[in-house]
Amino acid sequence: MNFSEFQKSIQHYRKSNAKDAITENRKDIRVKKEKTVAKNLQRIFEATLKIGNKKGFQAMSMRDLSDETGLSMGALYAYFTSKENLLVMLQRNGRDSFQKILEDCIDKNAKPLENLRKLIKTHIFMSEAMQPWFYFTYMEGKNLKKNERKIAVEHELHSDGILSNVLQQGEDEGTFKIQPHTLTAALIKSMLNDWYLKRWKYAKLKISVDEYADYVINLVESFCLTAPEQVEEAVES
Repeated sequence: MNFSEFQKSIQHYRKSNAKDAITENRKDIRVKKEKTVAKNLQRIFEATLKIGNKKGFQAMSMRDLSDETGLSMGALYAYFTSKENLLVMLQRNGRDSFQKILEDCIDKNAKPLENLRKLIKTHIFMSEAMQPWFYFTYMEGKNLKKNERKIAVEHELHSDGILSNVLQQGEDEGTFKIQPHTLTAALIKSMLNDWYLKRWKYAKLKISVDEYADYVINLVESFCLTAPEQVEEAVES
């Protein structure tokens, strides 16, 4: 699977997640028509990410958001009750989408090595497809209230846990070395996160998202697989 194929495969998730966002926040949304809500929420989210990543969410004014979306300030408040409410909606919407796709990429009938590759590619490809959201979430996480920060931390640990479980399964079947898998998973995540945090660096090096994903997979396999010949077989497969 390359990045282009991945983008096509997640289209239905985008539609499903948009509906979930409306359902979850229905009590705060005063607009009745579902199509209008879906269209304008997407416009509001994209504008918030654009402005927030440029000048910071806290510095963003409702006038800024109104100018960027083309919606009046009164119309904006028909979709959320406050800036804090908007921040929570945006954070949760992206997290839910990411978590669904990450969990669904695991094939219970596949070998741990195959699932490890899928997890690495899915995480990197998602951070490319949703780069503005990933960067925004990283930068604005400090502005969340205590309960929402707790949810964000739990989400981070959950994705680490998915990786750790696959590594443990690989160890159990004799494919992966005996290692502290929670630590290995955390270090792998650091490499995955580097793609969206240091995107400028890889652009300067002219490294594509597909090349980066393949390189990380080869690097992780060379560290995790039990024997050198397995590394060669994995690279060739």
